[in-house]
Amino acid sequence: MITFIIALSILILGYIFYGKFVNRIFGPDDRITPAISQHDGVDFVALPSWKVFMIQFLNIAGLGPIFGAIMGSQFGTASYLWIVFGTIFGGAMHDFFAATISIRNGGESLTQTIRRYLGKYVNWVMLALTVVLMLLVTAVFVSGPAEILATLTPDWMNAYFWMIVIFIYYILATLLPIDKIIGRIYPIFAIALLFMAVGILVVLFVKWPALPEIWNGWGIKHDPSPIFPMMFISIACGAISGFHATQSPLMARCLKSEKMCRPVFYGAMVTEGIVALIWAAAATYFFQQNGIVDAASGKAFSGA
Repeated sequence: MITFIIALSILILGYIFYGKFVNRIFGPDDRITPAISQHDGVDFVALPSWKVFMIQFLNIAGLGPIFGAIMGSQFGTASYLWIVFGTIFGGAMHDFFAATISIRNGGESLTQTIRRYLGKYVNWVMLALTVVLMLLVTAVFVSGPAEILATLTPDWMNAYFWMIVIFIYYILATLLPIDKIIGRIYPIFAIALLFMAVGILVVLFVKWPALPEIWNGWGIKHDPSPIFPMMFISIACGAISGFHATQSPLMARCLKSEKMCRPVFYGAMVTEGIVALIWAAAATYFFQQNGIVDAASGKAFSGA
């Protein structure tokens, strides 16, 4: 648990100190943001900063810091290091600058900014990669929740049924103004995601399980694959993910002030890192205690 607590503390300190350093480089000022100067009532809509934070957090997180952290945790305490330093120096800075660059360029998307500065040919390549990436991410974010919901509902509500429901929701959320569905529902989902992580954190502190410590080596390693590149691609959301560059500009169009970029964008990624770290810590306990069986039988932490 000591290694976990140290890792958690470093993440928080990283936001406080390195986040301030990154913010100072950006140099936020009082200029009018696209949410106000280009307000159209659809994509460019000024929202309260806390809502922008919650939506940004859910946009970049979802199931990623849960599934990824659980898979990557099989590499032991090395996963803690990757989550902590990947988030502070990579992911959070990446998301922060993806948003701030968009704000300084009229709320442009990633591909629009690339076209502006690198030309149309590079933009075509990035557009093709972005489309492929979106298809892959959508497949995971549709099939994952659909399969989970299918196990919790009557038999006629199978995974295909929930996939259709989720797709309908996606279409409505995409076509309607951002403050009609996304601005109202996403914060609720984000709170639920945070609530789960806080619940696990409380259990960890109450039960105080014997988690692997970094001074005893890299801890458990149940995955026979090499750490590089497998751990780094397993834990993308929760450390650093290029996918976030397509999401940050969406919320950059809703921010009222540049001065909120650090708590919203850098802060959302650090929050995702904390969520990933919590799930990784819980998973390392399960793996070292043959805990997949314990988890399935409801005996989690029974031997702590």
